[in-house]
Amino acid sequence: MPNTWAIGGLDLHLELDSRRKSASLEDALRAAARDGRLEAGTRLPASRSLAADLGIARNVVAQAYTRLAAEGWLESRVGAGTWVAERSTAATAASAPPRDGAPLALDLRGGIPDASAFPRRGWATAARRAALDAPASALGYGPARGSMALRATLAEYLARTRGVWANGDRIAVTHGFGAALGTIARVLAERGARRIAVEEYGHESHRAILRAAGLEVIPLRVDGEGAVVAALETLPVDAVLLTPAHQFPTGVAPAPSRRLDAVAWAERAGAFVIEDDYDGEFRYDRLAIGALQSLAPERVVYLGTASKSLAPAVGLGWAVVPERLVAGFDEQLAATAGLADGLNQATLDVFMRAHDYDRTVRRRRAEYRSRRERLEIAVAAGLEGCRVSGMRAGLHCLVELPADAEEHRIAAAGARLGVRLSGLGSYRLGETGPKRAPAIVIGYGAPPPHRFETALDRAIAAIRAGLDRGSNEGRPAAAR
Repeated sequence: MPNTWAIGGLDLHLELDSRRKSASLEDALRAAARDGRLEAGTRLPASRSLAADLGIARNVVAQAYTRLAAEGWLESRVGAGTWVAERSTAATAASAPPRDGAPLALDLRGGIPDASAFPRRGWATAARRAALDAPASALGYGPARGSMALRATLAEYLARTRGVWANGDRIAVTHGFGAALGTIARVLAERGARRIAVEEYGHESHRAILRAAGLEVIPLRVDGEGAVVAALETLPVDAVLLTPAHQFPTGVAPAPSRRLDAVAWAERAGAFVIEDDYDGEFRYDRLAIGALQSLAPERVVYLGTASKSLAPAVGLGWAVVPERLVAGFDEQLAATAGLADGLNQATLDVFMRAHDYDRTVRRRRAEYRSRRERLEIAVAAGLEGCRVSGMRAGLHCLVELPADAEEHRIAAAGARLGVRLSGLGSYRLGETGPKRAPAIVIGYGAPPPHRFETALDRAIAAIRAGLDRGSNEGRPAAAR
């Protein structure tokens, strides 16, 4: 296949790969726009014409155009054509690859979504409608727990999709998951709680939030069926933080009996369960199980966020709070100036009521399911003695390693190859039981689509290099 094509009346060199036509066309056009070979304002051929010239299907070109327009590299209007978008000098410089030739950093840590998939057009439409329709009263200081309209919309959505029992009076909208967690932790501390159990594998940032609220963090053992909640009977704790739909980061599915045991303990002990439903919307092998909160609404605090479904920059999370904790939650929000952005709340309300949120979740679910499958294939083909484990759900999985593997060597090899990886051990708190076999947590959510295969290739290379005891560990093949 030749490499030079006439685009916008200009001859242009494009490197195309017949094995990955759409992705390589996107990469080639993006690079040409970024480095100035395609100047701003250059009109591109119609998708039908370029497809005929390249000898590829029209929908391949159309998909490439659509993706690049969403990223801001191209502009397109029905009936007017497609052309290279204007970009500021600063933006172009920031997008350019490093001059020293170092590989771009690719983030494969667990639980991070693909920010490039943010539904810009739908969100912009919702933001415009929210701003135009908002009465003056909605532009002032709103209720501490957030917009009543959004809270009612969330109550309907959470009941429909996650089985959460709630009405708007029980829901609080916060700056994000961390703000919700910190607020409920302060409420519990104010009520006399001193210690909280957390799953021994989890986010250190969450543990730090709990400590900052004045709670002592006690590790709770995790095995092949999730958190060992029976241990709560002997632990001197007043609450527990759980990921009951999909344990993070081990990926195990908590046994149904343990869900029941957790709420039974809370009711007997007069304690509370904080439910982190961090990716309950992303289950790929079957229908997602409902929220734990529905089993004991007065003993379970349900926490969720728009960060995984939309983007962290939206900055909105929510808590469904037991009635006896609502007043304390209000007081803590007021004391910490915890009001979430009112216009963003209005925008999310419009976005959800138009069912654009549902559509976005479905699109992302399909994309992440595909990424998980591609990762499984790559590990099976390229890493002898390793296997992918964990539920087919969420934005991450584990790649289990040989028993003598050292996770830190693989993370270091990944850093040298430009990919961020984390070992399972880096998520562990304390020594509550037998140590799990070594594994690498692979977050397949963050890389944009055109970089995912590169990220996956580098992750496989890093694991292979980290398992190799030779002197070439972690060095790119071209440098050996």
